[in-house]
Amino acid sequence: MRKIIASTHTTLDGYIDNPHLWSMQYMNDEAQAYAMELTLGADALLLGRVTYEGMAQAWPAMGGNPYANHVNSIAKYAVSSTLDPSALTAWDNSTLIPGDDLVAEVTKLKEQPGKNILIWGCGRLTDALMEHGLLDEYRLWVSPVIRGEGERLFRDGVAATLELAGTTQFRSGSVVLAYRPVNANAEPVAAG
Repeated sequence: MRKIIASTHTTLDGYIDNPHLWSMQYMNDEAQAYAMELTLGADALLLGRVTYEGMAQAWPAMGGNPYANHVNSIAKYAVSSTLDPSALTAWDNSTLIPGDDLVAEVTKLKEQPGKNILIWGCGRLTDALMEHGLLDEYRLWVSPVIRGEGERLFRDGVAATLELAGTTQFRSGSVVLAYRPVNANAEPVAAG
């Protein structure tokens, strides 16, 4: 079964908005190689409406490098109850998943053969997937920055137990923390 991985840049104090203003200085060659490997390991992007609309404006004009070429070539799924389907023509290989059909459609996507499904960002989409047991992993790109305000990584009311699945530290001072949601009914996993 395919895995759904949410990849999100966050400040040390847990804010995620406008990452282009504070995270890019930490994207050294190691981080770029890690991002490339993560992206090449996916053959689909699953995005909420706001993220999709922003990305669909920028990404189709990008290209000429393996990372952008891969992102532009893979399947994109926009989850929304309000997005006009005609907006999907702006970015090749885009499909609308109506918000009311999220659980059923994403369950079908996970069951199809293929590589991982990548989500950029963290929000209502990732919350809903986690709530329904469909989100497999968070990759939190923590930059050594404190902002003090902004859009929080997790909103009020979101609760879950996670287990650390891995850490990757870069010379730039940033780190990627990989966490997996823990099924409350599952037996504890012995440390190895």
